[in-house]
Amino acid sequence: MNDVRSGSALDVAPGSVVVIRDEEWLVQTAEETADGLLVHVRGLGELVRDVTASFYHSIDPIAPLDPAAATVVADGSPRYRNARLWLESTYRKTAVPLADRSLTVATQALATPLSYQQTAVRKALDPDNLRPRILLADAVGLGKTLEIGMILSELVRRGRGERILIVTPRHVLEQMQQELWSRFALPFVRLDSSGIQRVRQKLPANRNPFTYFRRAIISIDTLKSERYSASLKKQRWDAVVIDESHNLSNSATQNNKLARTLSRNAETLILASATPHNGRKESFSELVRLLDPSAIPPGGDLVAAEIERLVIRRHRHSDEVASVVGADWAERQEPENVLVSANRAENLVAHELEDVWLWPPDRRTPYSGENVSLFPWTLAKAFLSSPAALAETIRQRLSRLGHDAAATRERAALDRLASLNAAALAEGSAKYAELVRQLRDVGVASGSPARAVVFAERVATLTWLHKHLPADLGLPAEAVAIMHGGLPDKEQQQIVDAFKQEHAPIRVLVTGDVASEGVNLHAQCHELFHYDIPWSLIRIEQRNGRIDRYGQQQPPRITALLLEPDGGRFAGDIRILARLVDKENEAHRALGDVASLMGQYDVKGEEEAIRAVLAGQRALDDVVRTPDEVLAGDDLSAMFFGIVDADDDEVPLPGTTGTAGSGLYPDEVSYLEEALHAAFVDPTGPPSNNGVAWRRDPAFGTAELTPPPDLVQRLDVLPQSYLADRRVTEKLVLATTLARGRDRLDQALRDDTGSSWPDAHFLSPLHPVLDWASDRALAGLGRNQVFAIRGDVNDPTVLLLGTLTNRRGQVVSAGWLTVEFPLPANLSFAPVTPHPSAAAAFATLGLDTTQANPGPVPDAEALGRLLAPAVRHARAQMRELFAAAEKDVAHRVEQWSHRLAQWQDEADALIQRRDLKQRRVSIAQEQSLVADMNPDRQLVRPLLVVVPQTGGTA
Repeated sequence: MNDVRSGSALDVAPGSVVVIRDEEWLVQTAEETADGLLVHVRGLGELVRDVTASFYHSIDPIAPLDPAAATVVADGSPRYRNARLWLESTYRKTAVPLADRSLTVATQALATPLSYQQTAVRKALDPDNLRPRILLADAVGLGKTLEIGMILSELVRRGRGERILIVTPRHVLEQMQQELWSRFALPFVRLDSSGIQRVRQKLPANRNPFTYFRRAIISIDTLKSERYSASLKKQRWDAVVIDESHNLSNSATQNNKLARTLSRNAETLILASATPHNGRKESFSELVRLLDPSAIPPGGDLVAAEIERLVIRRHRHSDEVASVVGADWAERQEPENVLVSANRAENLVAHELEDVWLWPPDRRTPYSGENVSLFPWTLAKAFLSSPAALAETIRQRLSRLGHDAAATRERAALDRLASLNAAALAEGSAKYAELVRQLRDVGVASGSPARAVVFAERVATLTWLHKHLPADLGLPAEAVAIMHGGLPDKEQQQIVDAFKQEHAPIRVLVTGDVASEGVNLHAQCHELFHYDIPWSLIRIEQRNGRIDRYGQQQPPRITALLLEPDGGRFAGDIRILARLVDKENEAHRALGDVASLMGQYDVKGEEEAIRAVLAGQRALDDVVRTPDEVLAGDDLSAMFFGIVDADDDEVPLPGTTGTAGSGLYPDEVSYLEEALHAAFVDPTGPPSNNGVAWRRDPAFGTAELTPPPDLVQRLDVLPQSYLADRRVTEKLVLATTLARGRDRLDQALRDDTGSSWPDAHFLSPLHPVLDWASDRALAGLGRNQVFAIRGDVNDPTVLLLGTLTNRRGQVVSAGWLTVEFPLPANLSFAPVTPHPSAAAAFATLGLDTTQANPGPVPDAEALGRLLAPAVRHARAQMRELFAAAEKDVAHRVEQWSHRLAQWQDEADALIQRRDLKQRRVSIAQEQSLVADMNPDRQLVRPLLVVVPQTGGTA
């Protein structure tokens, strides 16, 4: 307790006002660094208003304004509007303490509040972990993006989300960006190909783009290029999110190297993957080390308790999920396997494959390459996909053949197969005819809203389907869209976005497996066709999850088409593929995960195992386990499925009264409207007459304004497509209720505007327009001034806010107090009352209701003599309030230090292992972090002086 600085020359904490370069600045965060005190500020003075900056005290002297020396000014505004706005803005700018697990803004976003998602957020915010680190391993479809948005929202409210980087596959960049902005009002700059081009136009070539953009979303393929490696090593992030993080587990890959860099430079790390382990302890350990290097002992053993601490895993049929999703996730229908009898020409191709390539009598295939067992099945797989795919596979092989005798023999066999396949292509595909019939049966037709997604593995198959389906379904060409990995990222994003929109012309999306991870295709679609059945349970599950996910209102229907030749060994064995669809469905219900059934945890590994089954080398039941066998095992899978989440009951923590709860206004729009009336003579007037054309329709739940220049400047960080589509800088339209926000978000997918961005953006607590309004209100007071108003008090009373911060400038604990000075004022005797929340303090003073202002409090300046003793008395009280919080933090820091020291001791015993060198660096960084978490300084600020409605002042 004695180590915590209080009343020193540098009492700088979030919310305090400082003078730097003769200008006033509001401190957003303050942290101790190797180069001394660093403050991040926003300008309050006229010349620097709306400017954000960072200053080192060693370079630019920082002069904190002494709160005890503040002057008191009377508020003469109607209904004490200025004082109320200033107080509300201070409340909003005060970070929620780190140890407070209550959800303050996540539940007010534009997302259905689901208890299982809130459990994930609270687990991420668990104060027992000195920094938020979590692997969101929920199965496909549970809404990991929403969980990410909720976590990030709470981090922002806690002052831990100023700089955020999101890394995701390139085809879901816009989807992720749209979800975070539309639902949580979290703007991210999207650095796809066009976004990077804009950056190059704005910034010098040698400028680190990550210092310019506070929040960015980028693909891992772009980020791992050498162009960004140096910039990343120098950049510290408040939070990093890596989606599809199972691609990071191989320590020898560039992906893993990138992830280690980001992990070391980020306070918060959120990994997300529905398939987070590949069955190998070493690979999963590498993923866990990214979250916490001390969670895996130097010996490399997995510790179940550590996994439970860092990982959360549920699936569609988990009790806590099934009990709340209800009609918002319709139960999938039993999948249908359709065996399609091959026609005459296709049977001839099948017989040729069987007799010449797969099982030749002399066991010698025509293949002249090195991997004799692989290529025949490559041909078979292409045949099962489409005649077009087989033709392309043959063409590519012929182009690579040489001219020796073996190659000549193979060319002759390929030419014969190509001739048979050409005849099949000319006669028409039986499976294709069945697909057309199935699509018609589900309602896909001209003038019908019905939609379907058709998956196939081969680009040649996709191209062929894309070419023929429009005419055979009686649809215009634009009604059938094609998507595969060879398309530019922007085009992929546009296709996914259009498929969500009701009035978009797309009725059938034919896509490769690029769309099987992370893409939401369920908004307008509940029909999915496997035109070819993947030889992988993982791939089947990933595909199905595109329409079988939370938010699906119609029972998803999954249909698999399988070409069945007439007789022969090939015909019998390929029926095995139909059983894979049933196996996936069985695991979906029992485990929520299929990877454990085969134990390969890799699409290629599963394909090789299925190829062995098709070749008759292994039995399917030996390759694919049952869910019961998985649960009864003793491997990583069994341990993973045994994860049990701890009790999520919220337990109040000592010394964390916090700032959660309501402020002075009933809703966000009331606060915004009041701020506009204070900032502009007539906010309803046109901009040419010092107005913002403010319009509010409470009955309809909307409001709008023309953004003034200082707000337009802030809006530049919003998604560029949203700015362009909705012309936000000309007119900002807001949805002011949850119901209206949901309606406009849903309507965006039904309108015929061609944009999926809502025309009215939900005014959530984190909306940038509210941050702009707060800064405007905070600039309403002069240097080191405090308002005086009348209220429901018997004697002059000072409202104060005390904060305890750590070396990183984060609020560890906060307290709201009132100090009462009974008349006649005795400055040495002043009862101090701590309040459990800001709302309770406001209610005590009668500020929870508006009241008329009969005129400025007379002789307000004389009330200034109450401030110094009020601060003195409050500091004494704060020391007692903060003692419990400091003790709690000290206990957690001690535990963390002990675990790090224990890891170091174990590593010392294994000093000969070279692989521990890099991990020791990570542990050293953890030890530095631990030191920074200790409480470092207190700040007590007077916020308001309240005098009785009648009678004397002091």
